[in-house]
Amino acid sequence: MTSSDPDSFTALSDPTRRRILEHLAQTAHMPASDIAAQFTLSKPAISQHLKILKAAQLVSVEVRGQQRIYRLNQAGFDDMSEWITRTRRHWAQALDNLETLLTETPDDDR
Repeated sequence: MTSSDPDSFTALSDPTRRRILEHLAQTAHMPASDIAAQFTLSKPAISQHLKILKAAQLVSVEVRGQQRIYRLNQAGFDDMSEWITRTRRHWAQALDNLETLLTETPDDDR
């Protein structure tokens, strides 16, 4: 992903994109036209949402003739999960360090 591409969390910030991902999670894969049929938005609008999800590596696309078949990209979700795990560990350690600092400080210094 380049710096101009949306990251996964930014892509997930939009409720339409989250709903697209929910549809794909239920069906394994869908043509773009079937995805668009689930929404009242225009096909070009859905296409833009799919483009953002693809750039964020949350979906992959397979071209079959004139159809574009979308499916979830597990690797993109795995990357997000790893980031969340690393961040959680970082903050857990920071809070443990703060707790240690606070409990080691003599009461008369407060």
